[in-house]
Amino acid sequence: MLSRPRRNRRHEVIRSMVRESHLSAAHLIAPLFVIEGKDSRIPIKSMPGQNRLTIDQLVKESRELFALGVKCVSLFPAIDDKFKTPDAREAFNPEGLNARAIRAVKEALPDMMVMGDIALDPYSSDGHDGLVDSKTGEILNDATLEVLAKQALCEARAGADIIGPSDMMDGRIGFIRKALDQENFHNTLIMSYCAKYASGYYGPFREALDSAPKKGDKKTYQMDPANSTEALREAKLDEAEGADILMVKPGLPYLDIIYRLKQASHLPIAAYNVSGEYAMVKAAAQNGWIDNDKVILETLTCFRRAGADVILTYFAKEAAILLDQ
Repeated sequence: MLSRPRRNRRHEVIRSMVRESHLSAAHLIAPLFVIEGKDSRIPIKSMPGQNRLTIDQLVKESRELFALGVKCVSLFPAIDDKFKTPDAREAFNPEGLNARAIRAVKEALPDMMVMGDIALDPYSSDGHDGLVDSKTGEILNDATLEVLAKQALCEARAGADIIGPSDMMDGRIGFIRKALDQENFHNTLIMSYCAKYASGYYGPFREALDSAPKKGDKKTYQMDPANSTEALREAKLDEAEGADILMVKPGLPYLDIIYRLKQASHLPIAAYNVSGEYAMVKAAAQNGWIDNDKVILETLTCFRRAGADVILTYFAKEAAILLDQ
């Protein structure tokens, strides 16, 4: 045999030389959950190893991540029910939990990139990403854009480096970009959740934030899991409207979408390794069915192989430690 592919696999040095996809802590963003209070870390039952953090603990966690090479965090506030209203006005409260959390991280770690989520479900008494017509139950697209822009400006003023619209309303990227530019936030990035699917993998996240819809579902605005070409349409629109990075969410069941977007766009592509994916790995590892460390690195590497430049993952801290070792 003239061709023996195994020759390129016979030794770790050779395997390292010819490795096609590389993973480092610099590729990772750590999603973190924030709550009111002081000096508390409340475990999330469905996400072993993840906690709801008070702002002081959030800063501590951010310091540890930064030291490990994870230089970006994405913040998700768990809002008390008393602040949730049909108009979701807490989303743009400059003294609200989210704004205070962003400011605290940026003041403690100026070089840590902070990403703010843009959607109304944590702040809405209806639990939807957009405003809801009280009579028909319709998710109101254009009226929601006004609130999303206010939320984006609130986060930018607090110091957010990246705005992450996850709401899937039509036209929101252009609307937010215009609002940011009008207030001279020209350098604030937009990481668009351009292909966010109506997935069953979000369950643990909704438990963590208590943000599930009170009625109905999110299928009229999040994408149908059966569709792929539609993702290209969404990506093209968001790119034209001023997005800087395009995201696919969830990650593992949609590696084909990551690949297709990478081929179709010149923008960086992000993948969100979501809560349900995290929970499945942790549950299997706790039962001794899989090797936790190996599966974490294999999972994150497969995102890179598919074309993801950036990975939002609850494994960020563990992965950074493993990569350092």
